[in-house]
Amino acid sequence: MTTLQDITSPMTPAERYATLSLAGIYALRMLGLFMILPVLSLFTQQLEGATPTLIGLAMSIYGLPQVLLQIPFGLLSDRFGRKKIILIGLVLFFIGSVIAALSTSIYGILLGRAFQGAGAISAVIMALVADLTQEVHRTKAMATIGISIGMSFGVGIVAGPVIASLGGIQSVFGVTAVLTILAILSIFYIVPNPPLSKKHRDAEFIPSQMLDALKNPELLRLDYGIFILHMILMAIFVVVPNEMRLTGLLSGQEWLVYLPIFILSMALAVPFIIIAEKKRKMKHVFIGAIAVIMCAELGLAQFHDNLWTIIGFLGLFFCGFNLLEATLPSLVSKTAPGDLKGTAMGAYSSCQFMGLFMGGVIGGWFKGSYGETAVFLFCALAALSWLLLSLFMKPPRYVANMLISLKNFDKNQLDNFATEVIKIMGVEEFSLHPEDDVAYLKVDNHILQTESLQRLIANYDNATTLR
Repeated sequence: MTTLQDITSPMTPAERYATLSLAGIYALRMLGLFMILPVLSLFTQQLEGATPTLIGLAMSIYGLPQVLLQIPFGLLSDRFGRKKIILIGLVLFFIGSVIAALSTSIYGILLGRAFQGAGAISAVIMALVADLTQEVHRTKAMATIGISIGMSFGVGIVAGPVIASLGGIQSVFGVTAVLTILAILSIFYIVPNPPLSKKHRDAEFIPSQMLDALKNPELLRLDYGIFILHMILMAIFVVVPNEMRLTGLLSGQEWLVYLPIFILSMALAVPFIIIAEKKRKMKHVFIGAIAVIMCAELGLAQFHDNLWTIIGFLGLFFCGFNLLEATLPSLVSKTAPGDLKGTAMGAYSSCQFMGLFMGGVIGGWFKGSYGETAVFLFCALAALSWLLLSLFMKPPRYVANMLISLKNFDKNQLDNFATEVIKIMGVEEFSLHPEDDVAYLKVDNHILQTESLQRLIANYDNATTLR
């Protein structure tokens, strides 16, 4: 018996189980990475061969293999299977964690961090999520993954300093290795096997679409934004932990700074996210958040010799950061055509990791050559360039992505179906891909005639005759 797809239905128990298990794997892996951020620059100073430039590189070298391998791993998973590639990536990440945990020189840390970056499985996990969920529930599943990343960031920057105070930086890498083992076991024993793996244009990078993504100036503007945001983030963590230590913060007490900063900045960001979406003020909120980051960097440049001013401006930075980190993926999703979303997100992710890489390199170099103030001033100038570029962005369309399975549709009736769908109020964009058995829609949920769309699907879906 075949069940008619229902665009208003909740996820099935099997879909929730698959999504949560993969979100857990993603979170375990990202937790290990985020724990390193607030402590690596502190503890690597005592390592053999350490210089400010090499410390910055050790923090950020993780991003370069991510840029180089993220897309190839995704393509390989189409051919050899999702779980195999995920396991290979996790093993590489585990090897890197062990190398770093056993290292006594900065060069060992560099090698370990590079191996960690080689475990570039984010795109593969997204593809596996797509394999294990119905088209109509895909957006909910992806949102769950996004939430898991945000939670792991908050836990990581708080837990990292606590663990490091007990056993040094090696203990953080050791915990990361243990978390990776848990993720590997989850792949073997918890994550379900997909009944079928295929390409998903909403979740995977499609090489033939790359030119289309690069030709879209609004997507390029957003790619530049995520590059700048994560470059600034990494540059800050090259400098700020040591500055807080020099101004009186004791080792192991960093969590007393990061925990309230993270909680308060999230609490302050949420109302603005709601205003951006519900009140349709996305561009205003977006530009305001960039301005907040620029002001925070200028404040840090001027007042980084006092612990309380560092905490205040760091909190201001994270208010802007959390807001932008939440809205940028949403803007990419709104801007990219539905059948280009996977490729657009692939380019976006590559720019994000390149920003992380460049932030550590540039931050370490500026710190060693010109001092901490120069790092903050450089970040302020980078934020200013982003602010000026964003002034000319088009106001985003307030639309959501929706997918409809065409598996049970009569292929001879698809043109008629397309003609009728686009007439429904709230359907802003419609793209048919019969070769993938999927239709991609952009809809305005505020005015979408959901019942009319569901009735139309029922009329064309042959599953109704099989129930």
